[in-house]
Formats: sequence, structure tokens, C-alpha cells
Amino acid sequence: MKRVSVSLQTKILVLIITLIVFITILLTTIIAYLESEETEQHIGERALHVATTLSLMPTIRDAFALDEPETVIQPVASEVREMIGAEFIVVGNSESIRYAHPDEEKVGREMVGGDNDKALIHGEYYTSKATGSLGPSLRGKAPVINDDGEIVGIISVGFMVEDIRTTIFNKLLKISGVAILVIAIGIIGGILLARSIRKDTYGLEPHQIASLYRDRNAILESIKEGVIAIDKDGQINMMNESAQKILGLSENNINKKIEDVFPNTRMYNVLFSGDVIKNDEMILNNRNVIINRTPIMENEEVIGVVSSFRDKTELNEMINTLSEVRKYSEDLRAQTHEYTNKLYVISGLLQLGYYKKAIELIQTESQLTGNQNKILIEQINDRTVQAILLGKIGKASEMKINFEIESSSYLGHLPEHLDIVKLITILGNLLDNAIEAVETNEYKNVVFFATDLGGDIVFEIADNGVGISDDKVKQIFEQGFSTKDNENRGYGLAIVKETVNELQGQIEVTNQPTGGAVFTVFIPKEGYVD
Repeated sequence: MKRVSVSLQTKILVLIITLIVFITILLTTIIAYLESEETEQHIGERALHVATTLSLMPTIRDAFALDEPETVIQPVASEVREMIGAEFIVVGNSESIRYAHPDEEKVGREMVGGDNDKALIHGEYYTSKATGSLGPSLRGKAPVINDDGEIVGIISVGFMVEDIRTTIFNKLLKISGVAILVIAIGIIGGILLARSIRKDTYGLEPHQIASLYRDRNAILESIKEGVIAIDKDGQINMMNESAQKILGLSENNINKKIEDVFPNTRMYNVLFSGDVIKNDEMILNNRNVIINRTPIMENEEVIGVVSSFRDKTELNEMINTLSEVRKYSEDLRAQTHEYTNKLYVISGLLQLGYYKKAIELIQTESQLTGNQNKILIEQINDRTVQAILLGKIGKASEMKINFEIESSSYLGHLPEHLDIVKLITILGNLLDNAIEAVETNEYKNVVFFATDLGGDIVFEIADNGVGISDDKVKQIFEQGFSTKDNENRGYGLAIVKETVNELQGQIEVTNQPTGGAVFTVFIPKEGYVD
């Protein structure tokens, strides 16, 4: 069954109108009931008050001693009835025989209703409802007591029930008019409120807003760029996990001031100027980031700023990795070129008949290559490390550098978390630095050692260069720092350090007593937690 979609405006209108109508009807009913009770009570009290007053009038009391009391009582009762607007004033003796009645023909007859005993027998003053000769009425009853204290008659002042209902109905009409006006105002207010809410939500329905919210959260958490948004007061109202990671934050910083969590922020510049800033580069937590800042506009007014930033370090790592791959290709070509030259030499010696020298050259090269290849093939079982070492051996050979793989090295297949990119970053940069360190030496020597015995994978690269002075040991892993004066240097070791940290490993650097530096990397075999 297809679900019927009801708009937010319709829901609000129906809800508001229903509530207003229900509350108005409820209040009207309560007020009508109270008004009816009050009106009836007021009229009853009025009837009783008039009856009591008449029963105490000397003229009325004295008339009961006359032979024809009706001649005195009837005119007085008629005059008072007209003055107060009562339907009837009936006066009767102790036997309920009428001395006064609106219909003079009924004078002398017995009173109707059967509610006179409380006044005639017990002498009480009270109100009652009964059906008399004129119909149902609300009556006020008062006994007439002579000077001797005897009950000699009764006064009954009445208002017709129908007239009372008419009075109540007229009052209810006024109340209903007010109620209808309240309902009309409520409906108009509901329509205006619904339009206002619809305007604030840009015409979107609740399910559309919920969908946008879910999609926004999913998008923010899926992208690797950090995203932060602030309002016009500089308070953070949105931040994704990538932003927290890049800024090194471990807790939710929503509703905090941007300057308290984002150092050196320039988002206020955009907030005040409304200008878009793109590809602004700066350092955050020793990482190069590229930042874009865009104002959030509403009615041509800046109400906030959203800033996105991406880590340039990862881009540098990719560039360095591609550079390393290119170097390996060049190193392998150099190695091929070198072996080609040696083959030409051997061919020349054979053509000239210097067989002994040719054999010596072949044996020397075979012995040297065989020792290295034996260690490389039989003891280094990871193909990525083999490829890296082959490339660096070729490069060192071309530069007349003795590249030695420690005979005690042994390395099995590396775990998956230590992938090719991270290996190239760590080993490539450290071996290149070692080769560069011995370029100017008369005897050039680089030693590589690897082992995976125990809980860590250990790589050690040693050279016989000049080493690293004690005052620079702590600085060499800082981004931009270099022992060389060339520009655009000082990134390799910083990237190595960062990669090792990502693997939850350690890197140490020491100087050899005989000269040269030793870099040792320890990487846990267990997968790291990102």
C-alpha cells in the first residue's frame, strides 16, 4: 500500500486548528456550564430576596388579618412583579389559598406545585423548581409570620424556566462569538506559523530534511578532507572526523570558539570581508595543509564560514613514492649499462686473446654478485624489499659505492600493513641519504641490515660518511630541516619519521665511533590501529 505523504504545512495547520477548536469548545462548555449555574443561582437568589422582602412588609402581614386580604395584597404583588420583571408573585394563606396571582381569575384557588410545606410547616426560606399553573418555574419561597409568631401565609416569587434558559442562551451566544473569533485568529496564526516554518526550512519537508542530514553526515565522514564550519560569532557548529584527525583533536569541539581549537585561523578574515580564499597553504601540527575558506551567505549577509583543508603531506608522500619508483627504474638502467660495459670489456679481452684476464674479471664479478644475490634471494624473502635493494645496489655500483647487505640479515614476508608505499618511503629515503652521505669519501661504504626475529621488524642502514653532529640529531626529523644548503630539501626524513609513527614504530639515529651515521627503524609486526 502506497504511503500518503502529508506536507508539513498541512500537519501544522491540522494540529493547530484541532487544538484550538478542542480547547475552545472545552472552555466554552465549561464557561457555559458555570454561566448557567451562576445565572440560575442569581435568579433564584433574586426571587428569594423579593419573596423575603414581601413577607416582611407590614402591609402584607397586616392584610392577612382582614376579611378580604386579596384587595390589599393583589395590587402590591402586581406592582412589585412589574418592577422586578418576575413571571409571577403568588401570595397564599396557611392553607395555600391564593390571595394574589398574575391571573386574577385564579385568586381564591389553591396554589399548585406542592412545594409549600417547608415554608408553611417549618417556616423556611428557600428556592425550588416546580411546575405551577403557568408552567415550570424557579421559585423563591418565604413564609409570612404575624406578630404572634404564627405562620399565616406564604410568598412565592417565580421566574419561568424557559425565560431563564433564554437568558442563558443569549449569554452563550456572546461566548460562542468570542470562541469563533479565537478559532479564526488561531487558524490565521497557524497559517502564518506554517508559512514561516516552511520559509525557514527552504520549503523542505521533514523527511527531506532528515535525508539531507543523513546524507551530509555520510558525506562529511567519507571525505578525507577536513571540514569545519563556524557561525557569525566564531563558534564551531560542524566538524568532521578528518578535521579532528588533522588538527590532532580527540574530543568533540562543537560550540567552542574556533581560535581555541584551530590555531592561526584566518576564518575571521572571511567572516568580516566575505571574500573566498582558496589554496592557502599553512603548517598545522607539523603537517603541510592546503586550506579553502568560503563564506556562508544569507540575504547577502555573511552568517558563517566553512573551511576545508587537505593534508599536503600525503600528496608529498605520493610524489616521493613516484620519484622513488622512477629512481629505481633509472638505477636498474644504470646497472644494465654497467653490466653491458663489463660485457664489452670481457668481449674485448677475449678477442685480444687475454683469456686469463677475462676469466679473472668474470670470477671477480661472479663472486661479488653471487655473495650479494645469495643474501638478497635466499635471506630477504619479501619481493618489495628485494626490488628496492636491487635498485639501490645498481645506483651504488654506478657511483662506485660499496653497497653491502649484512650476511646475518634475514627477512620473511612482511605483514600487509607494511605496504609498498610505506616501504619505499622508509627504505628509499634512508638508503638515498646514506648514499649521498658517502659521495665525497675516498672509500664509500653503505651497509644494510634487516631482521624480523622477535616482535619487531628491524631495518638498519649505516654509512661511513661524516655522521650527524649531536646538536642536529634532534632536528633532522623536522620538516624543512636539512644538513645541506639546497632549497626544497629537508622533507625526506620528516616523511620517514611520520610514516614510522603511523606504523606505531620507532626510528633511532646514532653515530659510529669510526665515523658515519646509523639509522635503525623498529616496526611492530602486529597491525597498527589507525
